[in-house]
Amino acid sequence: MKLDKLKHGFDHTAMPETSHTGYWSREVTEQLAHQDWALTHIRNRIDLSAWQSHTTDLPRDPYVEQRWKRMAWLALDQAGEMQDLGHCPMAQGGAFNDAESMADKLRYYAPLTRAFLERHDVKRFVKAWAGLWGLQANEPILMQITGVRGEGKIDPLQGQGIHADGCKALSIMVVSRQNLVGADNHLYTDKAGTELVANATLAPGDILHLRDDKLYHSVDAITQQAPHQAFERFIIIINSRFVDPYQNRILRRHFPDAILNEG
Repeated sequence: MKLDKLKHGFDHTAMPETSHTGYWSREVTEQLAHQDWALTHIRNRIDLSAWQSHTTDLPRDPYVEQRWKRMAWLALDQAGEMQDLGHCPMAQGGAFNDAESMADKLRYYAPLTRAFLERHDVKRFVKAWAGLWGLQANEPILMQITGVRGEGKIDPLQGQGIHADGCKALSIMVVSRQNLVGADNHLYTDKAGTELVANATLAPGDILHLRDDKLYHSVDAITQQAPHQAFERFIIIINSRFVDPYQNRILRRHFPDAILNEG
């Protein structure tokens, strides 16, 4: 984990092992409350190599080149356990996605595998993540495994640039990062990028939490570190409490009893 602290930064090495949730340290919740983002790692909470194995069978993204993806809509039930809500397309309005191949379109992806979702450390992660953001039962959570692999140079955002994902709760975790230079994350207070908040280079197991309705983010292009060898970078994206009316309309259509961030 490499972090340039430009505004209200913190030293993750000083974070204690225990917290009020038992999963996230106290500093994570404090940093989210005071600066709208936090950077930590969960390598001691999950079997990272097992999660990496689930990047090998991802289908190609049908909407953009050199990207692979699976996704699932999840929620906590009344007992606080993770449930798979079933099928619903991903939808981002043009106000939240500048890429012509993705904006204002219903996007359909293969689901996360049952083998992945039934893992104990996956369920524990989703429950802890929902607790971090104070989610109620039946609030839809979008969880994706997505990434790029190849040679040469690629924009992992496929033209989105500095952007927001159209939600209130967003976290990005790097699952694998091999033979590449770049892919540094940047946080800004505005879409124009006039005020840089932080730069972060995430290693496998690092996770960046941010209030997506308060900050904008971007990631640098990727190039090969060693020539004649392919690179790859796969990440988990998990988010909830959507402020994008387009996504909320589609969620209401598929999950009529869901608790949505509407109005």
